[in-house]
Amino acid sequence: MKLEIVSAEKNIYSDDVRGVVAPSIEGEIAILDNHAPLLTSLQPGEVRIIQDGSEDTYLYLSGGFIEVLGNHVTILADAAERVEEIDEAKVQEAIKQAEEKISTSQSDIDLANAVASMRRAQVRLKIVQKRRSSNRPPSVS
Repeated sequence: MKLEIVSAEKNIYSDDVRGVVAPSIEGEIAILDNHAPLLTSLQPGEVRIIQDGSEDTYLYLSGGFIEVLGNHVTILADAAERVEEIDEAKVQEAIKQAEEKISTSQSDIDLANAVASMRRAQVRLKIVQKRRSSNRPPSVS
């Protein structure tokens, strides 16, 4: 099936894949060949691209929509990046900055924006740490 992941700025991914797992607002969904038509919102989280004959690809998605029609899947992303391109130190700094903004917020809007920013950064950090720990070689006893 054909998978396309696009944002307002660029085409992030486009290729034939075996499947995709994405974070819908109702929980994680897996899309394989001949999936029923679908249109739903996506929440911040990890997108797993399942490929034939090679390792899966992982992306961070800040939210968006997924559309499935026939064997064509389109993810319209608010923002997305490959997990290996995420700088863990920058993410930790973003969490600290968001925490500072939360503690000094003067309005409900500022507080809501700071909380949303912190949640996105926390999801990015969790994904990076999960992928890093899963790529470690098994320990020898």
